[in-house]
Amino acid sequence: MPQIDAPSSSSLIHEPTVLVVRSELLPYSETFVKEQVLAYTGWKPVMVGLKRIRGLPMEDLNVRLIPSNTSLPGRAYRKVLRSLNIPPPGIRRRLLPESASLIHVHFGTDAVDHWDWIRSFDVPVVVTLHGYDINIHKQWWQMPEQTPARRRYPGRLLRLASDPRVHFVAVSSAIKERALEWGIPAGRISVRYIGVDLSRFRPAGLPIERRLPRILFVGRLVEKKGVEYLIRAFAAVRAQLPAAELVIAGDGRLRAKLELLASQLKVPVSFLGSLSSQQIKEELQQTRVFCSPSVTAENGDAEGLPIVILEAQACAIPVVTSARGGVREGIIDGVTGLAFKEGDVACLSKHLLRLLQDGKTAAAMGNAGRRNMEEKFDLRRCTESLERLYDELIRNYSTGVAASA
Repeated sequence: MPQIDAPSSSSLIHEPTVLVVRSELLPYSETFVKEQVLAYTGWKPVMVGLKRIRGLPMEDLNVRLIPSNTSLPGRAYRKVLRSLNIPPPGIRRRLLPESASLIHVHFGTDAVDHWDWIRSFDVPVVVTLHGYDINIHKQWWQMPEQTPARRRYPGRLLRLASDPRVHFVAVSSAIKERALEWGIPAGRISVRYIGVDLSRFRPAGLPIERRLPRILFVGRLVEKKGVEYLIRAFAAVRAQLPAAELVIAGDGRLRAKLELLASQLKVPVSFLGSLSSQQIKEELQQTRVFCSPSVTAENGDAEGLPIVILEAQACAIPVVTSARGGVREGIIDGVTGLAFKEGDVACLSKHLLRLLQDGKTAAAMGNAGRRNMEEKFDLRRCTESLERLYDELIRNYSTGVAASA
């Protein structure tokens, strides 16, 4: 199995090592994972995954690819080892030299999938819950059409929660509440925002009040993103403000359906496809209003706290959102942006029109958003808070004391 090993800096020699686990390294949609890893200062991170995919560049990270035999005999062998509580020997042998003090897994699904080798290390384990891994209804995971492994996911996640070495991180209070509903004990969950690199995402371009009446959406084109409601609201906006523009950056299985809807409503929507982080920054510099029209999907999937609404505010752009975490934590309603109820097209169009037509209000909310990001969502400070949690878990692990939230 190929590997990518970046040389370690001598300045990191005395820092404890954390293995940061994600099966696929790393989709473009998970830039936030990479940004958090790059922001560590007190811990030495080693990214661990099964395979590299065509996604984010990883040359600036210390990466280990672990053995994976996906053949039928290989899967059967691993299943037998799992039943005997024996970790896959190749993985353990590959990672033991790292002398990790802690393992941090992103997404509950990955924690469950990799538990057979993770549990063989006598170290604390942090599992970050991001959204779908805790928001989707348990009943959906257990439906007959799911794979046997996925049908067992809810039960296996709760068993992880009963292991004294495991602690969960929720990316928002909304995600923590959902985890509590699942049955994960409150004392085993801490809220830690991921944050935004405020040196990269900062005000640039024309002042908000002098920009064209342009609305920007960034995200995957899937049900929970609610883009259908944004397009319908945009049709109402265009009826009153013909110069208004809507730019949709992202791709997904609903793209063709959404393009057809825009055509049927006779509104000019620009579908840009997936963009790099730099391209998103360039789009933000031309944007008057950022919109995240999230809804709860039929299977229960919902947004936690979309990083992109934080990036928009860091750029001093007002945000209109219905995202669960966004409404309650990501923005200050009426101060840094405007909140609306999921699927409420009339309210959404009213909010968009207000910010597109009232440059003074839009600018004031944008500036307040930047201040809010500096106070609560600075990536550097958010990562320091995560590292302090690591330190606390290490201190308390031997005594069995739970970390404070």
